[in-house]
Amino acid sequence: MLSYIIRRALYAIPILIGVNVIIFFLFFIVNSPDQMARKILGEKNITQEDVDNWKKQNGYHLPLWFNMEESGSERFTETIFFQKSIKLFLFDFGTSDTNNIDISSQILQRMWASLAITVPAFLLGLLVNITVAMTVAYYRATYVDFWGTIVAVIVMSISSLFYIIGGQWIFGKILRLFPISGYDSGLNMFKFVALPVVIGVISGIGMGVRFYRTIFLEEVNRDYVRTARAKGLSEALILFKHALKNAMIPILTNVVTAIPFLFVGGLVMEAFFAIPGLGSFTIEAIQAQDFAIVRSMVYLGSVLYIASLLLTDISYTLVDPRVRFE
Repeated sequence: MLSYIIRRALYAIPILIGVNVIIFFLFFIVNSPDQMARKILGEKNITQEDVDNWKKQNGYHLPLWFNMEESGSERFTETIFFQKSIKLFLFDFGTSDTNNIDISSQILQRMWASLAITVPAFLLGLLVNITVAMTVAYYRATYVDFWGTIVAVIVMSISSLFYIIGGQWIFGKILRLFPISGYDSGLNMFKFVALPVVIGVISGIGMGVRFYRTIFLEEVNRDYVRTARAKGLSEALILFKHALKNAMIPILTNVVTAIPFLFVGGLVMEAFFAIPGLGSFTIEAIQAQDFAIVRSMVYLGSVLYIASLLLTDISYTLVDPRVRFE
């Protein structure tokens, strides 16, 4: 199994290199350092001297690929590609373009605020979605299945902004059960993250129930289910034990590929609730046109997504004996 994991991990290396090259192309060739400087400093009353000074302060004055003014290895190291892109492989994100803060420390600090919302919402949502989907599948072709499907479609058709604004208005302003914005550490954190977690679970029920219901309905029509019925097993035992176990591959695919979004955080949720997580960090960087932070978050999201795909392959071998390491 170790050789399988190593082989799958090696597959990720050329993908990361390709992602890094694409990020460099988008941030430094399509959008040149001169354009970055003018967008950050302001288009009006900006001289070329101001642009050059900003580029030198932030390390954008170097050549893109090859530095003819240096000698030896410094011809390659004293370039924007090495300073800004190659260092991403070591998770050295450098400093921001607008206020020179250390990006890595900000990510480590803000990551926990994002996880405080996304992890509970993800786990509770997974439990609720699977339970409701299995119940609907158990009562398939009945009024429970019919109305459950209709409610799920209605819930998933409504924008998440409706749930956020509605939740803040009902639970924050009318009932005054939760604060509608802000964040705190320690035990005081729970009163700030409770409402975003509940809204996250409710807004995801529709899509989750529809997805898992389809999976379970496919399983109950397979041959092993007919065999179990012929042996006299109850429908509930067949669904909640045998069908659930055999449906783990699509469930794991959906679960593991959601891991990157847990770390990156919810952009809209954090913005509306003023949660200082990675989602709001990215939104603030986009608004400030801080390309260093945006570039770092794009690369971090790519790494997490590739890692989640690796975890998906490994998890397949643990839950399904039909999947072999060869």
